Amino acid sequence: MSTDTRPDIRPDATASVSTHILDTSAGRPAAGVTVSLAARPGPGADWVVLGASATDTDGRCKDLPAPPAGTTHVRLDFAVEPYFEKKRAEAQQDAPAHRDSGAPGVFFPEVAIVFAVAEGEHFHVPLLLNPFGYSVYRGS
Repeated sequence: MSTDTRPDIRPDATASVSTHILDTSAGRPAAGVTVSLAARPGPGADWVVLGASATDTDGRCKDLPAPPAGTTHVRLDFAVEPYFEKKRAEAQQDAPAHRDSGAPGVFFPEVAIVFAVAEGEHFHVPLLLNPFGYSVYRGS
């Protein structure tokens, strides 16, 4: 029996996943973004969507489902288009004369992140987001 007491290692447990989104263009958390979690038991297996959540006012999803035992890959799908469309509409209300009405829609309407997991570990994957780019990393 394992006696590892590190908080990121849980003996005989499935992997766990968490995420948060920071809108780097505003320097604030991105609230209200839908995030779905899918898992698969190997590189050639089909994805199974396990559930979805939305980011809270701190940009965090606190209730993503745990992947089942045997999961080797997880995919987080961030539906960012509605978030940016809402921000754009709010900005146009504040200063409509300064907006380019001919600008295209959201450049990245969704962000899909696929990463490998191991049972018993926690994986925190933050998304740093702006209208024309994004970055992710394994957090703690």
